[in-house]
Amino acid sequence: METPTRATKAAAGTLAGSFPAFVLLQGSLYAAYGTESPFLPSFLGERGLTPGEIGIALAAGTLMRLAAGPVAGHLADRYDATRSVLGIAAAAAGLISFAYLAGSGFWPLLAVSVLHAGAIAALAPLADALALAAAEREGTFSYGWVRGAGSAAFVLGTLASGLLVAKAGLASIVVSSGLMFLVMAVAAARVPPAPARERLPRPGLGGIRELLALRPFRQMLVVAALVIGSHALNDGFAVIRWREAGIGPGAISLLWSEAVASEVLVFVLAGPWLLARLGTARAAMLAAGLGALRWSVMASTASVPVLAAIQPLHGLTFALLHLAAMHLIARHVPERVAATAQTLYGTLGLGVASALLTALGGMLYGRLGPGAFWAMAALCLAALPVAAGLRPDRG
Repeated sequence: METPTRATKAAAGTLAGSFPAFVLLQGSLYAAYGTESPFLPSFLGERGLTPGEIGIALAAGTLMRLAAGPVAGHLADRYDATRSVLGIAAAAAGLISFAYLAGSGFWPLLAVSVLHAGAIAALAPLADALALAAAEREGTFSYGWVRGAGSAAFVLGTLASGLLVAKAGLASIVVSSGLMFLVMAVAAARVPPAPARERLPRPGLGGIRELLALRPFRQMLVVAALVIGSHALNDGFAVIRWREAGIGPGAISLLWSEAVASEVLVFVLAGPWLLARLGTARAAMLAAGLGALRWSVMASTASVPVLAAIQPLHGLTFALLHLAAMHLIARHVPERVAATAQTLYGTLGLGVASALLTALGGMLYGRLGPGAFWAMAALCLAALPVAAGLRPDRG
């Protein structure tokens, strides 16, 4: 057991390192997301877009993110400039946000939406790449602490957006999220860059081929696509399911908050501990197995006590698997293509899978109702043998 003096020294070492700068970086990023995302469709509607046009604008933004993310990661690796690319993209995201205020009608707002999506596409992956490298290099903090701070900031941003809209209208979310992206750009200048990679060839587009040739990386992409992708149905239709079952808004809010709180807890405390003891493969298997359990319960009942019992599984089905993916990238991916790996993980492992499963989930829910969650449970079960095949961690 550590003496108070040692604990104090450890805390001082953490605060003296880059940890506070990374908390500001991730906190401003996810606060911007949390402020903007709940009310952006309503803002677009207020500016004259029909529901169909809102859907087109959001879908076009998704397509832009899927294309722009790997490009930004490739540039960051090719020119050994992860921090610079991140700072420029964050500043662009903040400035473009304010362009929403001048837009009105479909075409101008579509253009702003696409440009904004292109700017934010690689923010999370590049921030993760820098935080993961610093955590490994400094040894005074865990990546999960930084990512947990981001999740907590997302919750605070979401709560703040409701208050802002009530007091100042929908345009306030554009201003506040734009300011948060600009804060992120400042924070990017304060975090340490990755160490210079001397005498290493600059990766071209072959870097993507190199990554996809790595068996553990390919396997993790598949596991993330199946397990984290399965959350798309929950994100889009859990509240609809609960409201149809007669659950009131207060209880729904508590259930949702319980899931987010578990995410923060796993990122900050339980996840690093579990990962150190289980290793990447068994941690991924645990996430997949509990995902199958969670969605089976969602398909079977809308009992509030039962739902309250399974909502904390979100921390293990999402946050633990994300930590396992970061651990695998740190152990198996060459440093020269680390940023590209993060953006491919964010694009292929998360973005494409979530987009496809959101669309598929809508069709399944329309036909099967709550029974659609059985399909998500099946996806998690399909991930189990792939997760089991992950090679043991390197020492």
